[in-house]
Amino acid sequence: MGLPQRQPHLQLLLLVVTLVWPQPCMSLELVPYTPRITAWDLEGKVTATTFSLEQPRCVLDRHARGADTLWLVVAFSNASRDFQNPQTLAEIPASPQLLTDGHYMTLPLALDQLPCEDPVGGSSAPVLRVGNDPGCLADLHQPPYCNAPLPSPGPYRVKFLLMDTRGSPQAETMWSEPIALHQGKSPGSIDTWPGRRSGDMIVITSILSSLAGLLLLAFLAASTVRFSSLWWPEEAPEQLRIGSFMGKRYMTHHIPPSEAATLPVGCEPGLDPLPSLSP
Repeated sequence: MGLPQRQPHLQLLLLVVTLVWPQPCMSLELVPYTPRITAWDLEGKVTATTFSLEQPRCVLDRHARGADTLWLVVAFSNASRDFQNPQTLAEIPASPQLLTDGHYMTLPLALDQLPCEDPVGGSSAPVLRVGNDPGCLADLHQPPYCNAPLPSPGPYRVKFLLMDTRGSPQAETMWSEPIALHQGKSPGSIDTWPGRRSGDMIVITSILSSLAGLLLLAFLAASTVRFSSLWWPEEAPEQLRIGSFMGKRYMTHHIPPSEAATLPVGCEPGLDPLPSLSP
């Protein structure tokens, strides 16, 4: 009989506790901004372990104070609805928690690092590359904001969260659309059957193979001609043949006149010797 009389007091106590108890998430403002892949014409905007977001310029400025920090929340697409905003700096999930809890936070930025004006003549595009720090994998004492390469193709969803110096959330953006990373093919899944290749590819391959064969034949022919002269030298002149001796034929007119005059009488070539005058 006394229990019904206590119910109004119990309900009143619960109402007072509900009103007095701090509700930090109730004051969190949702900014109508959706993170997305950068529109800049860049190679590798999405890879097997990274993706590049556009920078949220002038998105959360009116909600922030000078010392506030903008964080990026990365979560698997099917785990994003279960993410609870941290209330202190100690509750910030680190990158290894992606595999266990399905989410983590990274890339803390001060608002002065995100000016409203796009850079003019800069050496790099204004993007935020998620998963761009492979050194995190080897660092045993990695900070909670380590930007480690993403471990799987995903898909992922991201949002920006504005936090003050104590780690209390001040504002947040909407979740992005699912972002799927590129997937590489295993060697066993690559089709090598030539029957499934296009006709143009077969023709180009045949022409290149024929040209390679012709170049090889030309090289072998040139090498044969070059080295044949070393093994089979040209035939020597008739006067220098080995195993025979052939001298030049000398005529009498080759003998100087002085030498011809000293020959004995009757020894001239082509004349009969003179008869002897002795009895």
